[in-house]
Amino acid sequence: MKPYRIIIADDHSLIRQGIKGIISKDSSLQIIAEASNGAELLDLSQQYLPDMVIVDISMPQMNGIEAMTNIRDSLPGIAILVLTMHSGSHYFCQAITAGAQGYLMKDDSDYELLIAIKTIKEGNSYISPQLSLEVASEMFSALRDQGKQCVVLSEREKQVLGLVVRGYSSKRIAKMLELSPRTIDHHRASLLKKYKMKHTVDLVSHVVRNSLVIPESGCVVFHKIA
Repeated sequence: MKPYRIIIADDHSLIRQGIKGIISKDSSLQIIAEASNGAELLDLSQQYLPDMVIVDISMPQMNGIEAMTNIRDSLPGIAILVLTMHSGSHYFCQAITAGAQGYLMKDDSDYELLIAIKTIKEGNSYISPQLSLEVASEMFSALRDQGKQCVVLSEREKQVLGLVVRGYSSKRIAKMLELSPRTIDHHRASLLKKYKMKHTVDLVSHVVRNSLVIPESGCVVFHKIA
């Protein structure tokens, strides 16, 4: 069975060695390269095309958020797991906006790292147990206090919406998701209907201004609508 290929990025050698030690416990996973900053991570990702990168937020030369944004835009097939000491929800939101599929804390358990990798490998999203309650509480408070409604999206609609917001055409999205342009147009129409919008530009503007995403494994995504 082909191993799941991972690049790790952290500016502390001891942290990288610790991550490697944990991941080596699972024979289906393989560390193929290490980076000490965001610029190195971007170069190595372009060179090796890994299945996943595990990245810290605070790094020299190019921080993790910048690196993730570049990887998301140029190499959208690579999964991104953030492993950081930053527990604030604003860091979490920045990471998710930058393209991360998972967010893990450095003081989470060894077992939790393997669970996070497995969850993302299976096509789902992951959030540290330390953050899940805080982020969920903020979401519910925002919805309750502002009297907003929720739009529930399918997994495919979430994928299409994310790519639409990034400015990709239906033809490009179809190629990326291995679907027909007609199917993508159908999903676009469904999104417009759910958000009660007439034009894609209005949908994108609305989502960028107001969306709140909670990427928990097996959970749907909720977006606020006026």
